[in-house]
Amino acid sequence: MTILDLLFLGCFLLSLIAFVAAAYAAIRGRVSQAFLILGVWLACAILYLAVSASVAYAAPQRVIAIDTPWCFDDWCLTVKNVQHADMNYNVDLLISSEAKRVTQRAKGAWIYLRDENDRHYKPFDDPGEVPLDVLLQPGESVAAQRRFHVPVKVHELGLVTGHPGPPCGLMSLVIIGNGGCLFHKQTMIRLPLEY
Repeated sequence: MTILDLLFLGCFLLSLIAFVAAAYAAIRGRVSQAFLILGVWLACAILYLAVSASVAYAAPQRVIAIDTPWCFDDWCLTVKNVQHADMNYNVDLLISSEAKRVTQRAKGAWIYLRDENDRHYKPFDDPGEVPLDVLLQPGESVAAQRRFHVPVKVHELGLVTGHPGPPCGLMSLVIIGNGGCLFHKQTMIRLPLEY
């Protein structure tokens, strides 16, 4: 968990306190005080979202190298190898846990490839593949593979992953530093192109 995650949690807690205080003031008949509390909260929320959007605009895109773990808390995904044949990409993955004492899984984990025009390519459906949300024991690693069809000649190709929720959901904006989706600068693992 980063300092920006903690900042979001702190702001969320302050929001809850503001809503409870506004509701209490309204119940006590102090409607103007309740609206004042909500007005201050709204101004702070707009400022927070403006800072998040500004950071997303100014920050460079984070590009992770092949064979480097991309971790979300203790769940990590590593691209080990990429094979290219015609317009198909076979990506060898390592799903691992850095947890020391607990089993875990990345419920709702997703993966896709994206090109320089932000076109997304989902992996082939193969029920025999190791699921991304496989249950991992502490420190365990599991090999997996995903196959993708990229129908066009692209100049840039990257693997994007995450969990849970959609790739560019609300959380990508409300956690400062995660708003790369706004400007098509999602964190990704750059894949080699072969033509």
